[in-house]
Amino acid sequence: MHLCHIRLTVYALALLGLCACERDTYTTWSCHSQTETKISMILRKAQMEWKDLKLDYCGSLGNQSYFDQKCPALTQDSKYVFTPSSGILKTGTQDYQCAAL
Repeated sequence: MHLCHIRLTVYALALLGLCACERDTYTTWSCHSQTETKISMILRKAQMEWKDLKLDYCGSLGNQSYFDQKCPALTQDSKYVFTPSSGILKTGTQDYQCAAL
């Protein structure tokens, strides 16, 4: 009887572990610039969702993370640079201040 309880416990923990792996973790940010307000940005796994774009994570250098639709040979040549510690997103044409929600 005691062995049966141990097996059930092990199976239950294994099932919970598998379910936890399926969770989709992401962070939502609210961004604004001098000309635009309340733009949502979502960081999900190795992608950034910005406006109508899905940008791939190209790498990090220091505290900056680089994103682009197609990652360039040199990470620092990516079109989107995000610094999570300050919340600044640079898109090449405009800078945005973002805050995690």
